[in-house]
Amino acid sequence: MRCLAACGTLAAGSALAGCGEQSALEPRSDAARMIETLWWWMLAVACVVIGGAVVLLLIAWLRRSRPGFPLLGEREDVATGVVVLFGIGIPGVALIALFVVANFSAIDKTEAPDPATTAMTIEVTGNQFWWEVRYPGTTAVTANEIHIPARTRVNVIARTNDVIHSFWVPQLNRKIDMIPGETTRVLLFADEPGRYRGQCAELCGLAHSQMAMYVYADPPGEFRAWLERMAAPRPAPSTGSARSGERVFLNESCADCHTIRGTRARGEVGPDLTHLASRSTLAALTIPNDREHLGGWIRDPQDVKPGNRMPALDLSDRERADLLTYLRSLE
Repeated sequence: MRCLAACGTLAAGSALAGCGEQSALEPRSDAARMIETLWWWMLAVACVVIGGAVVLLLIAWLRRSRPGFPLLGEREDVATGVVVLFGIGIPGVALIALFVVANFSAIDKTEAPDPATTAMTIEVTGNQFWWEVRYPGTTAVTANEIHIPARTRVNVIARTNDVIHSFWVPQLNRKIDMIPGETTRVLLFADEPGRYRGQCAELCGLAHSQMAMYVYADPPGEFRAWLERMAAPRPAPSTGSARSGERVFLNESCADCHTIRGTRARGEVGPDLTHLASRSTLAALTIPNDREHLGGWIRDPQDVKPGNRMPALDLSDRERADLLTYLRSLE
């Protein structure tokens, strides 16, 4: 009974720990559901194997002053059989069964998709410590917030610009590694519109834990409208403060690292900022995208996200205010 209670506690704790915005136990696609099913089977098998070991340990403790097994005595062949059964037989059968289930069901459903079976392709590039997202066939470029049409098979082509990263959106599919010099792929599919959180799942440096992303599954019509907006150049600044802020951006080191389409800024070190104000977060989901947090990010990026590659800018209060006004106009 204690063993069963312990297994139940473990299962409940694991389930509760998985609840939330980034949970493999709240699947929103067939691939993620297959992974969830496999996880529960693995937990059940582990409880059986561990339960057997616990029972044997309990018997040994209760009979520590008496040799042999209950009812069976000190027969050597029985002792050998128990060791073989619980040390080799049951674990071997369990591992083989899990391998077969995983290989012929989970892998088939989660492997890289045939591009001929997908409706669109997007390119995701990992950088320390943010994500670049491109939509081939358009000029749309964004960062850290991926938009896809709901109920549509999307082929994700994943690469890295520096070290190894892992692209993982638990509610939609398995994780894939992004290896320097290599290209990997994964299917993204969402049953219904919503927002799904993802994360780099490979230690990639000091700010690894702050390298997250959102996948927005939009209704198809809304997705097409969003993609059209993202493909357009930046909106021209309409106020004197915004025009002054654009001059600050172009004359300072901002333009060396960032691109704003429609200007001469063509930097490739940091994210494309053409439509920065349309995003809900900054610094790969580290802070909300509002004027106050954006001002703090520009003033001291290392205080907000230690280890990132953005330098602090030596700007006057007026220059910083104008730059903020300009960046907040980039919708």
